[in-house]
Amino acid sequence: MKIRLNITIEEAVLEKIKQYTSKKKVSLSQLIEDYLESIVKHPSKRKSIIEMADELHAPALDADKDLKQSYYEEQKSKYGFTR
Repeated sequence: MKIRLNITIEEAVLEKIKQYTSKKKVSLSQLIEDYLESIVKHPSKRKSIIEMADELHAPALDADKDLKQSYYEEQKSKYGFTR
């Protein structure tokens, strides 16, 4: 069953979308319905940066180890750099 829906949009947007629907030979109602259906069927799979950070595993670190010194020692052994 179809139900009437009233929406409010900017006039300039309406003119552009009317041109678009005319070129595509589809009604504005159908375009909106298809778009809304796609949102419901396929919700965004993108995650926020906060969600991604929460999923990261913390590395196992030795609390007594000087990380800066360890970095320079590793670089020295790899490339012969001295600090």
